[in-house]
Amino acid sequence: MSARAELVICGAGIAGVAAAYHLAVRQRVRGVVLVDEREPLTLTSDKGTQGYRNWWPGPDDTMLRFVSRSIDLLEEIADETTNLFRLNRRGYLFATAEEDGVERLRSTARQVSSYGMGPLREHSAPGAYEPAPAEGFRDQPVGADLLLDDEALRAFPLLSRTTKAALHVRRAGWMNAVALGAWMMKQSMAAGVTFVRDGVSAIDTQGGRVSRVRLSSGASIDTDRVVLATGPMLPHSGRLLGIELPLFHELHAKVTFADTLGIIPRSSPFTIWIDEVDGFPGGVHVRPIDGPRGNELFFIWTFHTEPIQPVWPPTFDARYGEVCLRGLAAMAPRMSAYLDRPERGYVDGGYYCKTTDNRPLVGPLPVEGAFIIGGLSGTGIMTSQSAAELLAAHVTQAALPDWSNAFVPTRYDDPAYVEQSLRAGALTGQL
Repeated sequence: MSARAELVICGAGIAGVAAAYHLAVRQRVRGVVLVDEREPLTLTSDKGTQGYRNWWPGPDDTMLRFVSRSIDLLEEIADETTNLFRLNRRGYLFATAEEDGVERLRSTARQVSSYGMGPLREHSAPGAYEPAPAEGFRDQPVGADLLLDDEALRAFPLLSRTTKAALHVRRAGWMNAVALGAWMMKQSMAAGVTFVRDGVSAIDTQGGRVSRVRLSSGASIDTDRVVLATGPMLPHSGRLLGIELPLFHELHAKVTFADTLGIIPRSSPFTIWIDEVDGFPGGVHVRPIDGPRGNELFFIWTFHTEPIQPVWPPTFDARYGEVCLRGLAAMAPRMSAYLDRPERGYVDGGYYCKTTDNRPLVGPLPVEGAFIIGGLSGTGIMTSQSAAELLAAHVTQAALPDWSNAFVPTRYDDPAYVEQSLRAGALTGQL
């Protein structure tokens, strides 16, 4: 027995749920079925740090424009829902204790400012810097503030006394992505989307066009349009259509840690130390989880970026919490108090599903009626809205933004582009 749908979305992570929302609610597409063997947003979408930033250094302004559009849409939803998902604009703070780090921050900020991030303001004396509020996002500066020497320590006393500069990116912060996803799911189902708790075992084609989605339960759904939104399972999903997608995986972990000593202020931005620590690359991160409430923190330090074959469930190095603590102690020396205590936090995470240029895949696939939204590579929360809006425009044949070709899968059909993307590297824009 087969059901019938106008369109089937495979995968109910943040990409699939956002796709359902933009198709059914914003574009009023009817007959949408969303299929996943898990509950929505429970594979990888709830495993990240749920941050966002209009900070994307090169190789051009494409990703910054893409993410900025997504932030616009997130802010629209926040206004519509009285900020149900607690979008804030605490910002991202990049700090350094090295002279060349100061110039790296300055030159990169000037580059990103030229792409449209907003102005760069430098502060070497008290008075002009405006701290970010703990909650909310309206009526806040854009661009970035570069605080030098004593100004960095005056604004952020948690930092090491050796700090020479801190760059505060202002249109950035974090949110409760699970609450956002639950709201989009509710709106989608009210607009007629059907959620089916099942796996996808096959996708049939007829005459080179999608004709049916077969489910693990033995049921099937007749349809001539399918969207692949299966996150880290996308390579497998592509093979159901006979397509090898240009994707690979990295394993990324995070630590949830109870700051019982109250060392990291609850009002802190998402803080990142850009200097190397004990031979490990720069980039150890920390942020409070629930604003002024509680005592929990997220730690993340991405020092393994080699491609890896995904294994479910993922496993993590038992020393990861210890390594993160030691890295954070270089940035915030009072964190070293935990090195003599047993606390190391709880480690979880998931796989970044990536392209070689670290840009998403959004658009039609070679099989007629098949589309993809994926390869979001750790930016799925922040790019979910612009990616889903773009996907919906492809599906409904609406007008496309001028940067849409930067995300279509067919960009990899151009050997010159492949060479260019390899030169740029899969870490472009990754923190």
